[in-house]
Amino acid sequence: MGLLYEYLRKRQQELLERNIRINILGDVEDLPSPIRKYLTETVRKTRHKDGLIINLALSYGGRSEIIHAVREIAAATAAGQLAPSAIDDDLLADKLFTRGIPDPDLLIRTSGELRLSNFLLWQLAYAELHFTPTLWPDFGKEEFIQILADFQRRERRFGKVDSDSGH
Repeated sequence: MGLLYEYLRKRQQELLERNIRINILGDVEDLPSPIRKYLTETVRKTRHKDGLIINLALSYGGRSEIIHAVREIAAATAAGQLAPSAIDDDLLADKLFTRGIPDPDLLIRTSGELRLSNFLLWQLAYAELHFTPTLWPDFGKEEFIQILADFQRRERRFGKVDSDSGH
């Protein structure tokens, strides 16, 4: 957390000048107070930037994110502000930490782990997954380009069945 704080403290002006927005995915209330305060300030200052978006998953878990969203929806329903029939994919997605951010097309998991580890469980429903034994510090441009080339060759169906092949 100290490294993150120092990075943001030193680079906040650069983020603003380069039109970069910072988003936090997770429950910032669980973070230490000085870091939480600076993160909140950085998010506020970069909120309207529309260039590169950096999403920081801090104190994040996919299951807790979904529970947080469901609780918001349940509260609105209990208060009579929302009809149960109005609950759909879009409404739930709008209550997630990633609201307003497109779902990932590709997840690259380094280190040989073959699991999602409670990461973006809702958002990865139709993502393509690539698992590599390469450790993160050793992951480089050449492997990234190979993975992107593999991704380009994939047939993306987004849950639909291909009627010609029966898949």
